[in-house]
Amino acid sequence: MKMGNKFAVLLAALGVVAINAAPVHAEEIIKLGLSVPLSGAGANWGKGSELLCHEAAKEVKAGGGVKVGGKIYNFECIAYDNKYTAAEGTKVAQTLLKRDNVKFIGGSLGTAPVRALQSLTEREGVLMFTTAWGPSIKGPKFPLTFTQMNTPSEVLFPLIKFAKEANPSIKTVAFLNPNDATGQEVEVVARKAWEAVGVNVVSSDWYERGTTEFQPIAVKLARLKADAVDLGAAPPAEAGRVLKELKALGWKGVQVVPVATGAEGLVATGGDAVDKTYTGAAVTFDGPTATARQRQLNEVMIKATGESMNTIQIGFYDAVIALKTAMEKAQSVQPEAVAKVLPEITFDSLYGSKAAFGGKQTYGSPQQILIPVIITQMKGLKLVELQRIESGELKQRIAR
Repeated sequence: MKMGNKFAVLLAALGVVAINAAPVHAEEIIKLGLSVPLSGAGANWGKGSELLCHEAAKEVKAGGGVKVGGKIYNFECIAYDNKYTAAEGTKVAQTLLKRDNVKFIGGSLGTAPVRALQSLTEREGVLMFTTAWGPSIKGPKFPLTFTQMNTPSEVLFPLIKFAKEANPSIKTVAFLNPNDATGQEVEVVARKAWEAVGVNVVSSDWYERGTTEFQPIAVKLARLKADAVDLGAAPPAEAGRVLKELKALGWKGVQVVPVATGAEGLVATGGDAVDKTYTGAAVTFDGPTATARQRQLNEVMIKATGESMNTIQIGFYDAVIALKTAMEKAQSVQPEAVAKVLPEITFDSLYGSKAAFGGKQTYGSPQQILIPVIITQMKGLKLVELQRIESGELKQRIAR
């Protein structure tokens, strides 16, 4: 027997690990499933969200990974197209949980597909982050669900109050929302917010997602002669088309698009008709509040998608950082253990400040991310930040 073979036999006999075996501290992978629209009107949101999940995972790895129990873990983001529908959301849920065996959903988008996903994640012990705006997915019944961006209860009241104070002549408002779970749940909160500032809701209409011809809808809105229109959960491309048709009809009221996430999407379909539109889910990166990391990632986003980074996408980045922080605090990669400590941690948000999870007073359990509410407005074809409202609950948490 050759000397090399004798040595190998000796090592095996002694129980010594072979040279080509994995090292003690080998990297282990935690899959982060993403259920997002990668086609249709919401595709930009989904593609950008997947990008920021990958960017955050790369940052975690560059920083040494997630250190738990003497092991080093890193994240892998796996995205599927839920097409913003319940049916496709169900397919994605089955794929992620049954085929890919994910234990963590790094982000999910759209109330209808998220409901389909949540029906499995909660039952099977999978922790889920979501940007879905429907309040029906939160509460003590859903201990493994956490919201990774501001939602109607956080956004609509300050946004509508600001719009009313800036335009005190507003007495009436007309609603238009997508005819799905997101639109239906947003409409309920928006009605309360407008009525809270003394504005009467004169009409609430619906349209199917994917609609491209809004002229008949705009005619109906214009005939109401409301002082303002609130386009609710309409994504930027669809909202822009509505505003363009309203301008063509000579309507000149106040325009509010709560879920508009940036200038590019609105301008692409609405042109100069989007001027003076108030938005509640957008953020700018050319002012004094922008950080170097935000500007860097915004350039990456524009190059990849043609549009600026927005609050929906930032939530997918923040979820990754929150998971790392919670796993290291819990010293566990088990979903239930991580979920238990998520309400206890603070972490570095991409907004350039600390973030945490709270909202128990509103939802009955602390599962809402605490980040600034940013009110913006289109000035011509440019998006401008008007006000940044910090979370009072987060301030108290940090001050302890």
